[in-house]
Amino acid sequence: MNEQEALLAIQRKISGKRLDYKGIFAIMDEIAHHRLGTILTTYFASTGYTVGFNNTELFYLTKAMIETGDKLKFQGIVADKHSIGGVPGTRTTMIVVPIVASAGFTIPKSSSRAITSAGGTADDMEVIADVSFTKEQIYKIVDKTNACIVWGGAVSIAPADDELIKVEEPLLLESFDKILVSIMAKKVAFGSNHIVIDLPYGSHVKVHNLSDAEKVKRKFENLAEKFGVKVEAIIHKTDEPVGRGIGPLLEAKDALMVLEQHSQRPLDLEKKSLNLAGSLLDLCLSDSNQSLKDRIKKEFGTGRIWAEYILTSGHAHQKMMEIIKAQNGNPNITSEMMKPGKHQHVVKSRKKGIVKNINSKNVTAIARILGAPKEKKSGLLLNVKIGDEVLVDKPIFTLYSDSHQAVEEAKDSLNNFPVFELE
Repeated sequence: MNEQEALLAIQRKISGKRLDYKGIFAIMDEIAHHRLGTILTTYFASTGYTVGFNNTELFYLTKAMIETGDKLKFQGIVADKHSIGGVPGTRTTMIVVPIVASAGFTIPKSSSRAITSAGGTADDMEVIADVSFTKEQIYKIVDKTNACIVWGGAVSIAPADDELIKVEEPLLLESFDKILVSIMAKKVAFGSNHIVIDLPYGSHVKVHNLSDAEKVKRKFENLAEKFGVKVEAIIHKTDEPVGRGIGPLLEAKDALMVLEQHSQRPLDLEKKSLNLAGSLLDLCLSDSNQSLKDRIKKEFGTGRIWAEYILTSGHAHQKMMEIIKAQNGNPNITSEMMKPGKHQHVVKSRKKGIVKNINSKNVTAIARILGAPKEKKSGLLLNVKIGDEVLVDKPIFTLYSDSHQAVEEAKDSLNNFPVFELE
């Protein structure tokens, strides 16, 4: 019955008609149980780019994704942070999660693998710990540490979303509506009720302008209200990666360097992570008991200052090591132990100038040519950022891979995918 209902609903959507919950549930149920097939799933996914969905349909899609999979439940305030993605080298989750968990809040982080980027959070975390766990194992990890950083696809949480991702990945495309539904379905299914959304916009990322970012923000707020959760979407202009490493190992190394307070840590990544962690702590405090509110206000004043204390005191690093151990990783790992691919090529500037632009799309393209995200040691390490002065023959970035051929191909591709623009 659902199969016929799903086919009729896809036909209606392709022809531009709006869908009711019955039709959307039928589609999600067929996809979740692998009964629809790749071709029909792709047809439905494509309507996100062509016809689009109204707010009611977005609610139905999110609800149906949740209802056709498993759900997790945790007591009290359950925090989460998610980025809509598209910005390489911005691995804030691996810093925000241990900060918030150290503050005493529950933060079970369901993360995704890369769709359009050189590495998703799950790809990066997998460099230092396991990310695939059952529901029961996740409960145990969170009970031990207040947190986890796991791959959502390993459990049957919004399984239809994972099937839709598979058909979108070859085209390196995601619609705004699909991003919105994917994030909210997994957050709600994971039991989150206090969520900060990192919503970057810029010429080289998924959302190109402020107007579109504000539309996405309103859609997040509309959905959150319908599900009874608190969401704060933080809009900011993004012109470049905030970390230096691009690719799973290099991004994970950046995050560990921040947690270690290493002298060479990427300070832009630290600043962004503290801003997100501070906003999430403020959101959680808004529904906390009065005694905690009073204590934090007296000792720190704001969530941002509280987050900074947790990071600089070493509490966040200690918490991350607990999480890594609980997820079967090495709790004694350090950033110095993390070595990228054995083959490398240092790219040097051909002229003197100031870095005017870093093309994030081209950075991602080069990283993927090098083998990221599947080859976890592959990627780029940036030596300079926008505004930096470069001299002739000064190193500006380094290519890494365990494949010599991949490095050579990436070198040859730099003319078609220029990373830096000087003025």
